Amino acid sequence: MRAGSILFSIAFFLLLMGCNQGKQTTEEPTDTFKSGSIHISADESFKPVIDAEVQVYEAQYPDAKLLVTYKPEAECLKDLLVDSVRMIIATRTFSPAEENYIADSLKVGPIGRVIARDAIAVIVHPSSPDSLFSMNEIKQILTGKFKRNLIPVFDGTKATSTIRFIVDSVLRNEDSLTKKALAAQSSESVIDYVASHPDAVGFIGVSWVGNKDDSEQVSFLKKVKMAQLESTDIEGNYVLPVQANIYLKRYPLVRDLVYILKERHKGLGKAFGSFMSGERGQLIFRRAYLVPSLRNFIVRPVRVTEE
Repeated sequence: MRAGSILFSIAFFLLLMGCNQGKQTTEEPTDTFKSGSIHISADESFKPVIDAEVQVYEAQYPDAKLLVTYKPEAECLKDLLVDSVRMIIATRTFSPAEENYIADSLKVGPIGRVIARDAIAVIVHPSSPDSLFSMNEIKQILTGKFKRNLIPVFDGTKATSTIRFIVDSVLRNEDSLTKKALAAQSSESVIDYVASHPDAVGFIGVSWVGNKDDSEQVSFLKKVKMAQLESTDIEGNYVLPVQANIYLKRYPLVRDLVYILKERHKGLGKAFGSFMSGERGQLIFRRAYLVPSLRNFIVRPVRVTEE
């Protein structure tokens, strides 16, 4: 385990123990697989696809209400000890230490499952002369050492899954994020900022800009341009965060989408987790241009010709 991950876990537990947000309840559950309501904390960077999952589930079961609150990943993980929050949707599952802590505090054994894989998309202004980056150049941008004065923009400078991934998996705790890095209020705000600032480089979840069948995301891509990153398998080959490249991990910024369930009975939380893991839920991830992790994803060779 890297030093940064260890420090993150320590800080996480100190924060949890310092704030008594988790109030246990002895009330009998009133929800079932098809009815009732539950609270879910979800990483904001996955809002478009989780909204789609919720919409289809509630359409199938009109008496079920999935009350999703979108927030930075660290805030979601804090909700592991909030008894009223039944499910967490983030980019990592719990550690053994966190599992024991939840079991001791809430008297429930959590369940974690990887349900899809997505990627962090790098977006630039349409007029930017730079849209092909190696990972070394991405690190230079993040640390303020790039040949041009490019400013990295995130959906917050701390506590988000994007920042955690960048620090832990890209910078690897060897370099510090430049002080020029900017925080936007949301992923959509990152898109708006990059669209109006030619020297900005945005980092957001691909589910915000990867679905070419979504009219809103198509409108986003008219405002910004997705950069291509150097492939992990062929030097000098640059790729976009499309499904095949995420599935084969050719695109270098791939991460998991995970749900953590804390439920003492077979209720609505387990039902929604099963739905996202099942055929219809996995198809929704696929249609959102993420990669389903629990259903086979077929990569077919194609030949593209230009006229």
